[in-house]
Amino acid sequence: MDAIRISHVTRSFGSVTAVDDLSLTVPKGSIYGFIGPNGSGKTTTMRMIVNIFYPDSGEIRLFGDGLPENSSDLIGYLPEERGLYQKMTVQALLEFYGELRSAHGVKAEVATWLERLGLADRAADKTETLSKGMSQKVQFIATVIPEPKLLILDEPFSGLDPVSADAIRAAILDLRRRGVTVILSTHDMHLAESLCDYILMIFRGRKVLDGTLAEIQDRYGEDTIRVTAEGGVAAVRDLPGVEQIRDLGQVQELRLQRGADPQEALRALVERARVTSFSLGKPSLHDIFMRIAGPAAEEANHETA
Repeated sequence: MDAIRISHVTRSFGSVTAVDDLSLTVPKGSIYGFIGPNGSGKTTTMRMIVNIFYPDSGEIRLFGDGLPENSSDLIGYLPEERGLYQKMTVQALLEFYGELRSAHGVKAEVATWLERLGLADRAADKTETLSKGMSQKVQFIATVIPEPKLLILDEPFSGLDPVSADAIRAAILDLRRRGVTVILSTHDMHLAESLCDYILMIFRGRKVLDGTLAEIQDRYGEDTIRVTAEGGVAAVRDLPGVEQIRDLGQVQELRLQRGADPQEALRALVERARVTSFSLGKPSLHDIFMRIAGPAAEEANHETA
């Protein structure tokens, strides 16, 4: 059974079409990453899944034939806009949220999660005293107590330090192992590559990529060279068959023209500089993202200049 089935869903706000004829199937027990530029329709799609917005057309089904409006007890939703009752203590707040959703005591579950995310010593503190990162971890706990069947996380790692981010990542993976389906949006392409089973890219309201990372990369082939050479970016300029250079500092990423021979580029580079690494591979998710969204961003900048 699929966790989510979205069929030809469209949602507009006035003259703006936020989501345009979107169809998507999310397998049960998977982590599905939503990527795309700001304003592309990711959050609108999430809010339709959790029944905050209604589609103008099309349909959404959860766990078979369930409707979003009848499935709120199965869903945990962490919105991008964070908010907590500032005068409540961490322990009381989490027990309150948990009991609202489960109709039974959740004291033990709350204690377990506070310990797991390094907040046990702040249980009696008011939430107004917490740092941004701590507040975010408290909201994450509120979202996963009691354990939902479907977890919707909108930018869950934004603003977290590396230690906290690793703790949240481990918690998400553990929930997935226990059968929870997770949808998360992120602007971190490396995170999407490493964490997600499937990736959806929405661009201007429409689906432009959908599948596993390997499936998405296969569409582009092996047209990317990653090279380290003395002289840095200056050494790789004007190499034969190279149409674009992305300077990453110590490493340069070169995109080959269609049909170009990478060995020609290597021979030319060796004649110029000492090469310490040279590898041919598939483009990264970041590179694919930029191939799709980059030209539109440049066009928008020219229009407003």
